[in-house]
Amino acid sequence: MRFAFSYTVILILSFASMVRAQKAPRPNIVFIIADDLGYGDVGFNGQKKIKTPNLDRLAAGGMRFTQFYAGTSVCAPSRSSLISGHHTGHTYIRGNKGVLPEGQEPIADSVVTVAEVLQQAGYKTGAFGKWGLGPTGSVGDPNRQGFDAFYGYNCQTLAHRYYPNHLWENDRKIVLEANENLRQTKQYAPDLIQAKALDFVEAQSNDQPFFLFLPYILPHAELLVPDDSLFQYYKGKFPEKSYVGNAYGNDATRGGYTSQPYPHATFAAMVARLDWYVGQIVAKLKEKGLDKNTLIIFTSDNGPHIEGGADPDFFDSNGPFRGYKRDLYEGGIREPFVAYWPGTIKAGSSSAYLGAFWDLLPTFGELAGTNAPQGIDGLSFAATLTGRGKQPQHSYLYWEFHEQNGKQAVRQGNWKAIRLNAGTQPNGPVELYDLSKDPGETTNLALKHPDKAKELAQLMHQSHVPSALFPFGTAEK
Repeated sequence: MRFAFSYTVILILSFASMVRAQKAPRPNIVFIIADDLGYGDVGFNGQKKIKTPNLDRLAAGGMRFTQFYAGTSVCAPSRSSLISGHHTGHTYIRGNKGVLPEGQEPIADSVVTVAEVLQQAGYKTGAFGKWGLGPTGSVGDPNRQGFDAFYGYNCQTLAHRYYPNHLWENDRKIVLEANENLRQTKQYAPDLIQAKALDFVEAQSNDQPFFLFLPYILPHAELLVPDDSLFQYYKGKFPEKSYVGNAYGNDATRGGYTSQPYPHATFAAMVARLDWYVGQIVAKLKEKGLDKNTLIIFTSDNGPHIEGGADPDFFDSNGPFRGYKRDLYEGGIREPFVAYWPGTIKAGSSSAYLGAFWDLLPTFGELAGTNAPQGIDGLSFAATLTGRGKQPQHSYLYWEFHEQNGKQAVRQGNWKAIRLNAGTQPNGPVELYDLSKDPGETTNLALKHPDKAKELAQLMHQSHVPSALFPFGTAEK
């Protein structure tokens, strides 16, 4: 009897342990995406002129990914890849196609987004920043694509202005009266968006997991920040060449870029402000006691831009890589990427996992204990984050870009192939680079290794499914 009793107790304790394991809390997920921030714009990737202490602390306390890529090299399709789990040869939105009266081509209702996957798994979901995947009221409205709450710019064209006429809170247009329709610079939109994001975190508890998507607009396009201590710190530190643009006032246009006498100092202050916002989010999580079970990921949507007086060469924004925004060279698509999860991700670690935006949906789905949609291109890298299980690997990665007569790129191991003018020359030559020896893509090896060039060109053909909405060569609107 004593043996039977002991054996029964062991079974009960084992079952209880198994139940506790099954009911282990799923992580909250905070995904932060900067706008046009280059690989080299952050301290943990070697930036010398701009201080990013909060981001550097995340990197020091988490895992830095050295080979992680955006969806493509411009805003809307990169975000479409992110939320859909498809690379740009398959994803629904493949370019920055504007629609009237305000917004971009809406992502289809048939697309299952990462927010929908997490929402259906019981997560509270919120997005604060720039959307650009469908106007308010359309099928692409963030509230119809899995987000319980949205505040910010719906239209990415209007997000060129930091003191806009209005923002959107779900389906409600929030007119910023003090800005007097671009005549005044009183209400700085990124600060308003940040306040709403902090309110979202304040409302959360350990009773329900949440997904916070922060597509910040800093440091995109227009060079402009409030004249505060962050700006004053950088003002006068660098040589300056004034940029003459479309200043705020009676003649300001919605999508223009303002004039800026201190473009270098302003850009530095914009990156510093982005870093400050990240620090505020981390502090709020700690204040609420949510930080220990929250995965924070920070990255950027594409490489550094050259509009509005920006000078990425001065800041070495693309680090050791060639290219900028709208390029499929490494500088246009390889991004800073950090994952931070206290107690789960090893502090100070790094990973050479070869991944891209389409991996985020299956990763978040696995961490949330649910399944990703069938037929997507992404792989979960949860094993890399947690150190548990075997990490699957991509046989190759593929990108498209639909402006400038079309571009394609493939990365397979250390090999990288790029085709320019894909719209008019779908069977045209490809450039071939060995990134292990030539990360700056300076030496085209296509003639030296014709078989490899042919192999990667074939991968381009099989990865591209034509889109009537976004044929190669489509110009941005």
